[in-house]
Amino acid sequence: MSTQVLSARPRNGANAEESQRYSGTSACLATAGYRSAKYTPDDWFSNNRAVLNRAATESASALKIQRVSKALRAETEATGALLQTDGTRHLGERLQNIHVLRSELESHIARLLADTERLVTLKRRLEKALHATEIPFAIATDNLMCRERRSGPDLVQDRVEEELLKEVDLIKSIQALLKKTLDQTVSQIRLNRNAQQVLELDWSDKHEAYSLDDECGRYRNTSTNTQHHANSATAQHLVCDVDGWMGFTHSNVAQAVREEEASAALCVLCERVLQETAEDLQAQSDTVSEAFTERCHELTHTKRELELQLKQVLEQITSQERNISALQQAVFDKEAPLRVAQTRLHTRAQRPNMELCRDQPQISLLSEVEQISGGVCVLQQQLCEARNSLARLEENRMLLEKDIGCKTHSLLIDREKCIKHRTLYPTVLTLSGY
Repeated sequence: MSTQVLSARPRNGANAEESQRYSGTSACLATAGYRSAKYTPDDWFSNNRAVLNRAATESASALKIQRVSKALRAETEATGALLQTDGTRHLGERLQNIHVLRSELESHIARLLADTERLVTLKRRLEKALHATEIPFAIATDNLMCRERRSGPDLVQDRVEEELLKEVDLIKSIQALLKKTLDQTVSQIRLNRNAQQVLELDWSDKHEAYSLDDECGRYRNTSTNTQHHANSATAQHLVCDVDGWMGFTHSNVAQAVREEEASAALCVLCERVLQETAEDLQAQSDTVSEAFTERCHELTHTKRELELQLKQVLEQITSQERNISALQQAVFDKEAPLRVAQTRLHTRAQRPNMELCRDQPQISLLSEVEQISGGVCVLQQQLCEARNSLARLEENRMLLEKDIGCKTHSLLIDREKCIKHRTLYPTVLTLSGY
């Protein structure tokens, strides 16, 4: 209003000029020493008007700024509250995502830990089974070495030896398979532990991130533990995006799933290898024992037949010796009649002249000498045959006794050494690694 009043004052240029001219012409020289004003009244009025106008303008501007500031305060307060609410909500969602992934990591860590423990148990069983095969291998090789000490015709590559050789080859192949499976188990345990370590590190990071985000979600405007961090947003170009964050965890989980599947397959393989190798060894052991039993039965039967035949040979030897004695006595008994007949012929050969005739006594004596000599020759020939037969019987006796000794020695090796040694053969449970 004051501006309007001031602006309504008459601004007559002629009067101003006249006043100036009056002040300039009508001023007396006597008052010249009392002049101290630097401005004219018009300057004074202009200055007042300018001051008033500037004050009014600044007041209007201040009112406008106050209105804008009030609106801006309300807008920024609402926007800040909304952004803070969105930030808190996003933190809550982030906490849920971290909790889900952390729970999934915990689940896979537990599975890997269980798979690793199972593989460690199978590893110990494989080691025990591999160590247990040393006993069958030692038994089989010892049986083969013992049976090499058989003598004579019993040193034969029979069914027992063939089965023992098969057993040795089987044990070697089983040992190679167990070693290979053991190496695979050790490698899988290492892979499981590496995957578990990666998951545990990821879980630890997420656990720490969960704690930090949970702490961030609890901050309020009234919190006393907040402060300014001017450079907190300067390193955002170094962080990964959400896809990279999810991809990292999913990649770790996928690797863990692959190791879990490989562990499950390997566990099934180990169980099957342990069971089948133990069953194969036990089956071959039963086959070898059956072959030993059959061979011992054959040896016992053959030994019994040989002993029976030896008994008959001994009886024949005794009978033949009596026969030889009888033949010798018969030959000895023919010497006296032969001497008598030959003496008679010699004495009658001294008959004189015509008395030395071939009469009936002479013919009878000649026939008697011839018959006795022929009988002695026949007896001596029979005696020679009897002696040859006795020699052959003695040779057979020696062969039979030697063969019986071989059979007895073979039975001692197979029954007393090999079969008794095979009683130390480990059980199926021991061969399975228990």
